[in-house]
Amino acid sequence: MKFSIAERVGLLGVLPPEGDIVTLRIVRDLKRELSFSEEEIREAGIVNADGWIVWNPAVRIEKEIEIGPAALTVIRDSLKKLNERKKLTEATMGLYERFIE
Repeated sequence: MKFSIAERVGLLGVLPPEGDIVTLRIVRDLKRELSFSEEEIREAGIVNADGWIVWNPAVRIEKEIEIGPAALTVIRDSLKKLNERKKLTEATMGLYERFIE
């Protein structure tokens, strides 16, 4: 699957911070895949500004990331929980639509 900068940042924000050992290993691997290379950081001007990840929106970078069935379950479960708790935001709504609907 191809992911934009915004989608990658959004996914990094919805992954669970805790869980069983299997879930945590999946999350660790996902974080590694979703993270940005030095070249991407430089090209898109990605910076952490007061706790917010910002970048140049004119720069369109997409990364192909293979999401296996176990990782897909972790992502879907996280998004479903956000929806059930009414904690989805406009930033995560697109991810919900992509992975759940």
